[in-house]
Amino acid sequence: MLRTAIVGLGKMGLSHYAILNTHPGVQVDAVCDTAGYLLSVVAKYTGVRPFSDFRKMLKTLRLDAVVIATPTSTHYQLVRSALDHGLHVFCEKPLSLSPKESEELVTLAEARKLVAQVGYHNRFVATFRELKRLLVARAIGDITHVLAEAYGPVILHPSTTTWRSRRSEGGGCLLDYAAHPINLLTWYLGTPVAAGGTALKSVFSSDTDDAVAATLLFHGGESAQLCVNWSDESSRKMTTRITIWGTAGRLFADRQECQAFLRSRATAPAGYRDGWNVRFITDLTDQVWFYLRGEEYSAQIDYFVRRIEGRQEDENINSFASAFATDRAISMIIEDASRRPHG
Repeated sequence: MLRTAIVGLGKMGLSHYAILNTHPGVQVDAVCDTAGYLLSVVAKYTGVRPFSDFRKMLKTLRLDAVVIATPTSTHYQLVRSALDHGLHVFCEKPLSLSPKESEELVTLAEARKLVAQVGYHNRFVATFRELKRLLVARAIGDITHVLAEAYGPVILHPSTTTWRSRRSEGGGCLLDYAAHPINLLTWYLGTPVAAGGTALKSVFSSDTDDAVAATLLFHGGESAQLCVNWSDESSRKMTTRITIWGTAGRLFADRQECQAFLRSRATAPAGYRDGWNVRFITDLTDQVWFYLRGEEYSAQIDYFVRRIEGRQEDENINSFASAFATDRAISMIIEDASRRPHG
């Protein structure tokens, strides 16, 4: 039985707790948060041991792994302490606010041979995984351009009540949401070599950005357009979508379906043909034991557990190294934005 603890009892921490608590190979021994009321409620109704001090929890309990779901500004110290204690780590995204710190955590996790995963859940959405499979199969030939988009009604009025509205804590559209499509771009194309044309715009927030536009350039000559707006009330809920053009066709994926248009000269994978092809999420998705907010959230946790148990031998889909590539891309966008006039 994998002995775990949850650090941070916000939306994602409580979601991870619910998922882990139902996993047949996991035992949740403790929760940790600075909010006394939350700790008391969780302890009262679950019996799990509460801690307000992370270091005390690590010294008190014999754990195998921790799940960290705290504000991004706290990730580096918490993750490093967990790794120093020999614990496997699942950390919410982004890994840190500094590529240098993220690289340090990558090196430490690899040196200690610990499973280290970051919660970029879109890599476990079957339609985005199908997109990856088609790219590996070179179904559309050489990639020429990518459009990565995400829109939704997250911030619709001025707010300074949570860390997500404060840039210094890791809040804002770029770090908190655009990180998801950026992570997909690095999965499909690798780490970009440059960013240009960046615009980080405030719609409602006073301290950070609500809309992101940027161009990313990649080593193979590919380009990608990033367009994200979490103050878009015309969208019913936050939606991520990826469109990829190639020399032999076009691919598209969102949460519902994967579309492939293959030209006659394309190398069509099994089950695909020339012209339009559509694969729906319901046909592509493997069933999970517990559904909460989306099967990808359970799938990524199960993947984490399987890797710790040695039952998943492939390359770690959401490793710290892959999160570091995303952090580097984010850093390029921020640096490019800093060189541009404001107002």
